[in-house]
Amino acid sequence: MIEQFDPLKGEMFQVLNEKGEVKIEFEPKLREEELKKMYKFMVLAREADLRALKLQRQGRMGTYAPSLGHEACQVGAAFPLEKDDWAFPHFRDLGLYIAVGFPLKKFYLYWMGNEIGMYTPPGLNIFTLAVPVASQIPQAVGAGMAASVRKRKIAVLCSFSDGATSEGDFHEALNFAGVFNTPIVFVCYNNQYAISMPRKSQSASKTLAQKALAYGFRGVLVDGNDVLAMYAASKEALEKARERNGPTLIEAFTYRMGDHTTSDDASRYRTEEEVKDWERKDPIQRFRIYLKNKGFWDESFEKEVQAETITIVEKAVEEAEKTPLPAIEDLFIHTYKIMPQHLKEQMEELKAFLKEREK
Repeated sequence: MIEQFDPLKGEMFQVLNEKGEVKIEFEPKLREEELKKMYKFMVLAREADLRALKLQRQGRMGTYAPSLGHEACQVGAAFPLEKDDWAFPHFRDLGLYIAVGFPLKKFYLYWMGNEIGMYTPPGLNIFTLAVPVASQIPQAVGAGMAASVRKRKIAVLCSFSDGATSEGDFHEALNFAGVFNTPIVFVCYNNQYAISMPRKSQSASKTLAQKALAYGFRGVLVDGNDVLAMYAASKEALEKARERNGPTLIEAFTYRMGDHTTSDDASRYRTEEEVKDWERKDPIQRFRIYLKNKGFWDESFEKEVQAETITIVEKAVEEAEKTPLPAIEDLFIHTYKIMPQHLKEQMEELKAFLKEREK
């Protein structure tokens, strides 16, 4: 399906337009309960994101990267992942974490500076949050190459923002993925700014999706505020990867509604008119209209979703703030399966230093 959209011509794959109207020929076959679940994930992602912002402003959380406006591209991309697939997210990926079942409490813990936050629960194939821009992309390709060597029929999903396409890691990873036919799907959240640098100043390419062509595989431009388009494109690309038919680069055309992080002031480099224009493309509002038109949404359902969401967020905050700080050993024991000697020495040195300071 997505093969017919040419990124060189700027053709964008879309299922739902801004009015919630659907293109029947592209509408994915999802059951009512699946659509409602997707909607709940998006609402939870937004509420959890807004709460994180408040926690940071109250001094209860460290610097935070808001996901406001990214609910469709994050949830839509992650929703078709299967249990044995792997996800390699970046620092603005709350919706993806929620969609794969990562505990919200642990996500909050990470941004509170607690090492325990990124200790992934057993059986959940998701990599730790990557704050350095693009550093997780080569690692994701490596995981895909390992799956190929082990003949495992799985796919890897790797997400990042448009700023990552200016990094060497991005290009090196895509080159390896193409050469070794790696079972991976790259999802680039093109939210129009790499901190204060506008997309037009980052690359002369008409689209970011077309960059995949130079590395020998398919790229597709998708409406990143359309959760159904993101789901359909991701599902098709993941199935293609599992069958060893090549990688795919999905450019999710979206917008960062908030600041880059809580230490940024986006009003210094973009206009109020621009933000208001994108507010009219709100991904949750668009999906809500679609569900209502199908008879799957009403005020009663919305109240249920909101109540459930508040309960989940409140519980996650409470549990995160009650979690004790990690032990000194946690700074060292999770990097290698067997801790090398030099790390053992550093750990003992730190313990001795802290013990001496307590005297």
